Amino acid sequence: MYKNASTGRRALNTLLLASGMFVLCLPWAQAQSYPNKPVRVVVPWPAGGLVDVAARQLSTRLQNTLGQPFTVENKLGAGGNIGADQVAKASADGYTLLFTTSALTIATAMRAPMSFDAVKDLERVAVVASGPQVLVVHTGSKINSLQDLITVARANPGKLSYASAGLGSPAHLTGELLKSRLNLFVVHIPYTGAPAAINDQIAGRIDYQFANAAVALPQIKAGKLRALAVTSPQRMPGLPQVPTMAEAGMKDFEVEQWLGLLAPKGTPVVVVDKLVGEINKVLMQEDFGLAMANIGMQSAKPGKPEAFEAFFNQELGQWIKVVKAADIKPD
Repeated sequence: MYKNASTGRRALNTLLLASGMFVLCLPWAQAQSYPNKPVRVVVPWPAGGLVDVAARQLSTRLQNTLGQPFTVENKLGAGGNIGADQVAKASADGYTLLFTTSALTIATAMRAPMSFDAVKDLERVAVVASGPQVLVVHTGSKINSLQDLITVARANPGKLSYASAGLGSPAHLTGELLKSRLNLFVVHIPYTGAPAAINDQIAGRIDYQFANAAVALPQIKAGKLRALAVTSPQRMPGLPQVPTMAEAGMKDFEVEQWLGLLAPKGTPVVVVDKLVGEINKVLMQEDFGLAMANIGMQSAKPGKPEAFEAFFNQELGQWIKVVKAADIKPD
């Protein structure tokens, strides 16, 4: 009787242990088979725009190689934060992803009202593409170089103006970065978007601006704007004759808009690694590089999540300093 009871308890304990191990191993097994159902890619920017086009180019390729639909959903509002919030609060299983831009870093630096923490609630997966800003003036301007701009600004404090696509936009913060680095007194003129800012630049109503390369490039090639420098580490393939900021005399002045994929914090490492592995293959495809070039961007080099995380934190630190120095407040 005692022996039988003891044997029964041992069998029960073995069964419970096996059940516990099965429960613990289940998430790992599910992650190993990722993806085994459709993946939702949230894009917090308009359909047909630069970010949306890049997201769809990537999603199509991931769908082809991983065998499950990668469906892009545009969730607009609050400068990209509504879509980002949905992903930050989604299940951390790899089936809801965020494809967004460096606007996320800027919103975090500005301490804009957000119902999530971009640092703590999202994981950086991969940078997919990047593009510089281009320092431009109208073609009738007497300013022909960065050094000309600095000379004129210093000789006429408070009389020069620069445009941006709006308060807290990349163009705004890049303009403030130049001001703070050189201690310039110039006036910021915010617009309600890049097209309006570009139109007034072409008309000569604004002295200069840091324009998104994708927006500025057609106007430069049409002879409506003059490019003084690009903010990337190397010259832009579409503007090989235009110097970098470093070449123009401004060392350590690198600002690029990035497009990247993020996931909810806590997404299994095996899932993130699988995504990164497939994305790195996409980044080496020539046709993907051409697709990015067509929207004024350059496909990123294959990398690791740790590099994206370090880059994000470095960029965030830079913008926090700029926001504090310029006393920029969110709307």
